[in-house]
Amino acid sequence: MRVSENIENLVPYKPGKSIAATKKEYGLDKVYKMASNESPLGPSQKVQEAIQNEISNLHRYPDPNCTELKELIAQVQGILPEQIVVGNGSNELIDLLIRVFCQKDEKILTSAGTFIAYKICSVAADVKVEEVPLNSELQFDIPALCEKAQSDEFKLIFVANPNNPTGTYVPESDIVQLLEATKNMKNTLVILDEAYNDFVRADDFPDSQKLFQKYNHLVVLKTLSKVFAIAGLRLGYVLAREDVCSYLNRVRNPFNVNSLAQVAAVAALQDKDYLQRAQEVNWKGLDYFYTELKKEGVTYWPSQANFVLIDTGLDSMLVFEQLLKQGVITRPLKAYHLPTHLRVSVGNDFENIATMQTLRKVLNELSCDN
Repeated sequence: MRVSENIENLVPYKPGKSIAATKKEYGLDKVYKMASNESPLGPSQKVQEAIQNEISNLHRYPDPNCTELKELIAQVQGILPEQIVVGNGSNELIDLLIRVFCQKDEKILTSAGTFIAYKICSVAADVKVEEVPLNSELQFDIPALCEKAQSDEFKLIFVANPNNPTGTYVPESDIVQLLEATKNMKNTLVILDEAYNDFVRADDFPDSQKLFQKYNHLVVLKTLSKVFAIAGLRLGYVLAREDVCSYLNRVRNPFNVNSLAQVAAVAALQDKDYLQRAQEVNWKGLDYFYTELKKEGVTYWPSQANFVLIDTGLDSMLVFEQLLKQGVITRPLKAYHLPTHLRVSVGNDFENIATMQTLRKVLNELSCDN
């Protein structure tokens, strides 16, 4: 069977290894999954209760418009429900944006060191991708993006803020610079992907709610997979002007968000106590890693997300494999043009300590071998 050349040559996204697969492959009893930026807390009690209450209705199709959830998001964001599209995770929405607004051989613009789904979805749709390298601080190079964007040939500009996999962020002044540089372009949308924004501690992080009201070419992406710990249910949403949402709704599959995800999201967004607890656990874990990595002389980047980027100074695949053998799953980043770097998710206290102890042992052993 023949497929298009772009599909034939597409390198698929590789998710982090599972605990079960790692146990089986290496004959391990205990494995710590520190690769996929998942919450160490699990879903809140209120989310679990909402799911349990909905189970008896699983013979019914879900609300195709996510009415209750969109009304809640609209209230929180101070916008209209018609300015919201809910998806089966933010990945579905990234794919929809590219399919809807880009035609064959048109272009998107992003960074060479950011979430790889932007590139994968574009290549699958036969859309060209232009990537600007990260700057020396492993941040989005906003001046370079602004310069590229002046050609008016890019339909979509993707900026992950905070960025995955670096954990770095773009301050509000730089985001405004990009929005100002592109505001008069009739066919360009700026996509601000805020999957990790609930973990941010930086004072100058952009207020996307305020920016959304000012710039009508701004699209904001959100997810409940991270801080709200419902990654297994897959739920994300887009904030965009009404005509953009209308086009997305024409193409998205009906019933794309299941009923359990909808009720879980409503419960999660209303659980402020859980949100605060999740943030505090994450910030404590990050500070622990910073202290221990500094003791070992390992380079790291302060993170505004729920993971920390480290430079092992060695082949990251070699470090990754040695960690795996000892039951710690991390994320090597060669695909992101970071050949000696690992991304390590924040876990609970026990997981963080075990990960750091194993990392220390592996790096010492590999350094002695060299």
